[in-house]
Amino acid sequence: MTFEIRVVTPIVTAGLRMDEHLDAMSDVDTKVTGALLDIGPASIEGDYDEAFALPDTIAKIIQAEIDGCAAVVIDCMGDPGVKGGREAVAIPVFGPCETSVHVASTLGHKFSVVTVVDSLEPAFENMIAVYGARDNYASTRSVDIPVLELEKDLDRTVELLIKESIRAVEDDHAHVIIFGCTGMFGCAEAIEKGLEAAGHPGIPVIDPVPLTVRYA
Repeated sequence: MTFEIRVVTPIVTAGLRMDEHLDAMSDVDTKVTGALLDIGPASIEGDYDEAFALPDTIAKIIQAEIDGCAAVVIDCMGDPGVKGGREAVAIPVFGPCETSVHVASTLGHKFSVVTVVDSLEPAFENMIAVYGARDNYASTRSVDIPVLELEKDLDRTVELLIKESIRAVEDDHAHVIIFGCTGMFGCAEAIEKGLEAAGHPGIPVIDPVPLTVRYA
């Protein structure tokens, strides 16, 4: 029996979550499909964007249940629509932030979030507190690149991710790194190698969407 997991990307910008990403997360038992919003923000970098995303995100969660999906994964580290979606459907709805911080707490004593822009630090601190992982939280750091520009110069993005991850380990005493944006998909291995080259082998780097799909 094959299960379908629907990845709902809560923005209207096409191309952030590509079919090849969905195929890479699928296997013989699990088909991963995607849904993009018809109405919503171009990207999510704050509370206003998230509020604008909620109505159609929840509509897409409801549609996933109608389509026979076994679970839904939200493709944003703000976990928009998770609470409302859980009220609206009987299938599980997973947020990558909630999933990542709990898994990170089992992999090391402290974790750090490396995200896109500094302004997201309060949001992550609040979510981590709500998810009961405050004691395991070391820091939030950013690469100062907006979501929609992460892939314009991927080499530079990876370079800055490595730099901030090293600082999180050396200065903030993090034992696990969590990507603070699902647009960093596929970069975890390069960051782990960069940490190893800097003398920090064995530091897990969590890529939130693949992790949450596996968890689902």
